[in-house]
Amino acid sequence: MSAARTLRVPGRHGYAAEFSPYLPGRLACATAQHYGIAGCGTLLILDQNETGLAIFRSFDWNDGLFDVTWSENNEHVLVTCGGDGSLQLWDTAKATGPLQVYKEHAQEVYSVDWSQTRGEQLVVSGSWDQTVKVWDPTVGKSLCTFRGHESVIYSTIWSPHMPGCFASASGDQTLRIWDMKATGVRIVIPAHQAEVLSCDWCKYNENLLVTGAVDCSLRGWDLRNVRQPVFELLGHTYAIRRVKFSPFHASVLASCSYDFTVRDLPNLQCVLCCRSLEKLNKDSGTFQSLTLFLKQWSIIQSLLVV
Repeated sequence: MSAARTLRVPGRHGYAAEFSPYLPGRLACATAQHYGIAGCGTLLILDQNETGLAIFRSFDWNDGLFDVTWSENNEHVLVTCGGDGSLQLWDTAKATGPLQVYKEHAQEVYSVDWSQTRGEQLVVSGSWDQTVKVWDPTVGKSLCTFRGHESVIYSTIWSPHMPGCFASASGDQTLRIWDMKATGVRIVIPAHQAEVLSCDWCKYNENLLVTGAVDCSLRGWDLRNVRQPVFELLGHTYAIRRVKFSPFHASVLASCSYDFTVRDLPNLQCVLCCRSLEKLNKDSGTFQSLTLFLKQWSIIQSLLVV
């Protein structure tokens, strides 16, 4: 793995980052003030150069931004979601925005994902209001709403293999599989005995998903038999915030945690640690925590962003 490149943005804390599927070295970062508890948010469009990371474009929003996803059919378009219950559609070719705002969720929207299968251009969102919504970005309202979770929804992800199929992870300790052609949930998996904060679908196996939870474990699930996980990976010492399968290797995934490490799994041999977990602000006498809230593989280069 190449040397880390760092960009510090005062007053903003990163919640999610995603590499562009079109442009090598370009990534989007969703940020919030005050760790998302209060204040506004900023969408940062970053480019890698020889010296590090540079801001190509920035867009401010009136609430914290918690997730971001690139369009699969337009290199300039992406969607973010925020603490005001809305989704925002942006165009990086324009200096101002957003182009459109979708406001239906009753509470914070914590996750968005753009569909990856051919023949559909849809966005799925998961909210603290315990609902999942599916959107057509060209339409000003959601296409359908899915209910069933009994706590906040932290993560939603489309299947890269099956059109109209997506997964959601929730504070109710479950991983759920949904199908747009069905009226209710397709599969309910009691994945952990703690809140499930993240999930991802393997790019090489349509039946394999991974979950990361507050219990510090990663678990793999085969949809053909969900009675028990097909693998469990331990090593983190605090809750796992995000997990992603590698787009290059079927057996490799990465996770980031509140223990301030990023781990290249399953061998646990590559551990990237924050050099400064907490630093004292001498002027105010307070501690400033550096958090690992974001992580994404590049599908163009063998790169990982945290």
